[in-house]
Amino acid sequence: MTPSADPFSLEYPGHVFVFFSPPHWIALLFLLAIFGGLWLKRDWFSTPKIDLRTRWSIAILLLGQELSLNIWHVSIGDWDAGSTLPLHLCGVGIVLAAFLVINRSYLLYELVYFWGLGGAIQALLTPDIGVYGYPHYRFFQFFLSHGALIFASLYMTWIGGMRPTHRSIWKVMGITNIYLVFIAGFNYLTDGNYLFICHKPVNGSLIDVLGPWPWYILSLEVVAIISFYVYYSPFAVKDLIMKLRSRSNSI
Repeated sequence: MTPSADPFSLEYPGHVFVFFSPPHWIALLFLLAIFGGLWLKRDWFSTPKIDLRTRWSIAILLLGQELSLNIWHVSIGDWDAGSTLPLHLCGVGIVLAAFLVINRSYLLYELVYFWGLGGAIQALLTPDIGVYGYPHYRFFQFFLSHGALIFASLYMTWIGGMRPTHRSIWKVMGITNIYLVFIAGFNYLTDGNYLFICHKPVNGSLIDVLGPWPWYILSLEVVAIISFYVYYSPFAVKDLIMKLRSRSNSI
């Protein structure tokens, strides 16, 4: 195979990923259909046997695809501690989600819910996969990994019966900032750019409109808080409705 035809090659000329191209739209719509199916079949997934099998399947899928990504990087000779470890929020979220669906830890749920939805949705809308458009391995792996992360978050919410609280927002923000400090040091040691705190993504993203370095990092803090509140809002609205109903019934 020539490099341009090999879906596992390092070089992939002629197949650069384009935002909101037909393959991008198809991938997004496919994932939306899966999430919709999860909601419609939530009662079926809630049966003990199906629930156990599904949670183990999600865990294996999450860890398996991450392992395959590192094997791919090693096979093409570009594995590097400064760029290929799962240390972006989505990468950490993927690993944590695998443990979440098995042990059902509430702290892991809080992190996976906000990091998973906040990070993975943004990543799916503006993928940072460079030249690896459809049908390269990285195209499929990227959408599979981020889609599975969102699926795990929704699964533990809709089927697992878990939900964030208002306190969860600030707890996750605090942990995120502690993690940011750790990553800043790791980036310095490895010449990496995890969390994109050293420079903006090469292929463009929401960060492009948040100002120059390092000010966009502060802007990202604001964006994170806003997005966390957005993802918490369905539960806030539900709580408000239940409170109003409770008041009306007591009158």
